[in-house]
Amino acid sequence: MKILKSATIDGNKVLEIGIEGSFTRGLPGFSIVGLASNSVQEARERVKSALLTNGFKFPPLKITINLSPSGIKKNGTHLDLAIALLIATKDEMQTSDFYFFGELGLGGEVKHTNDIFPIILGLKEKEEIAKAVVPKASLPYLAMIPEIELYPVETLQDAIELLENKPEPHTQKQQISSKVLDINNVSYYYESDFAFDFYDVKGQARAKRAALIAASGMHNLLLEGSPGCGKSMIAKRLAHILPPLTQNELLSIAKNSFLDGKEPDFRAKRPMVSPHNSASKASLFGGGSTNARIGEVANAHLGMLFFDELPHFQKASLESLREPLQDRTIHISRVNNKIRYETDFLFCAAMNPCPCGNLFSAHKQCRCSDLEVKRYKSRISQPLLDRIELYVAMEEVLPGDKADISSAQMQQQMLDAFKRQKQRGQRQLNGKLEEAQIEQFCEMEDDSVLLQAIERFGLSHRSVNNIKKVARTIADLEGSEAIGKKHLLEALSFRKR
Repeated sequence: MKILKSATIDGNKVLEIGIEGSFTRGLPGFSIVGLASNSVQEARERVKSALLTNGFKFPPLKITINLSPSGIKKNGTHLDLAIALLIATKDEMQTSDFYFFGELGLGGEVKHTNDIFPIILGLKEKEEIAKAVVPKASLPYLAMIPEIELYPVETLQDAIELLENKPEPHTQKQQISSKVLDINNVSYYYESDFAFDFYDVKGQARAKRAALIAASGMHNLLLEGSPGCGKSMIAKRLAHILPPLTQNELLSIAKNSFLDGKEPDFRAKRPMVSPHNSASKASLFGGGSTNARIGEVANAHLGMLFFDELPHFQKASLESLREPLQDRTIHISRVNNKIRYETDFLFCAAMNPCPCGNLFSAHKQCRCSDLEVKRYKSRISQPLLDRIELYVAMEEVLPGDKADISSAQMQQQMLDAFKRQKQRGQRQLNGKLEEAQIEQFCEMEDDSVLLQAIERFGLSHRSVNNIKKVARTIADLEGSEAIGKKHLLEALSFRKR
């Protein structure tokens, strides 16, 4: 019995599916078994119409299509093509090396679906796929994936003829149209067009310095200041000077975009996700009783997650941020589903100093009582603050403040620091270093300043590590091999007291 191969996606897990058919005597019929969802069951009508409009006559037999393994729920309309080919060709062709993907139109057209890219990328990461028959409309996306032979088709008849004629694969791969930085035989891609430029930000030298440090090492950042002082302006511009990406990271970002129902542009720009403070916990972290869906936190993977008006987010949502910030993963557990997503992002947050926003103002009077200010700030727990390495109390904008640095200049400084980190052999940037890597890469000329700070402020182990990582990035920006006293002092100045 011939089996055609395809795959399905469960949350973010890609599972290979074998499609086998049985043609037996009995009352003519057509059924699909193997825990198929409604979208797969509806394939019967699409496949029937596509086959009949292309001159195929159904035999007077009972046709049963089995999707194995039967214990896994099958989702998606991309299984249509494999089912139709199995019925149309029966045992006539050798297709053991091929995977088949595509939704069928009623006239036999083979259509693109958003599931195809993440499924093929997932199979490629597991090294389970070498050849794939895919819709021609999917080619611009799939051609970005290296080392896979793609056989594009526009119609069901094209797919049948393609298998009969021993086809040649599509060989033209899509290239990443971005600037390239080569370090240690690895290519890193980045963009230099700035929709939002730091040259628009007047004054705020300390906040811009913190933004540069955050971008260079992917450190978490908290901006606190009066309304209108430029917190959101800086956050929007920070997203444009984030570090370059490898090809695999670009593909991973595109995969998450498809899972979220969006069409990626494959530009070398890290995503910026900025949910509203009224967003529910499920929309932020993902969920679903049957099929777990990706949330905004997972969409920010390899990019930046920005929470404006931080204290106004739900308390449960803020506390749930601890896991993705610390472990860079998030787990969604349901009775029917358990999903794990990667969440390696830069977290940036902005907040007012009090409910009315005027606590830091030299010209406006704060209307809040001490109790109201305390209650407002207590919405953010100390364990969450401990995971934020950089804190800036923003100044008010004065009439004489001027622009002093552009995004292009800041990006060049970031790239210089990025090169130093990669040339040291770091797989992770400074802000994401693990315990053993901190000891390896954060070498200090003199740790007396840090020891004094530990004794004076009673710093936790996590706080000490955060200071080391920030100091390492500052040293990289200054071109220093080892962390000096001035680097530690600047790192300590960004600690929230």
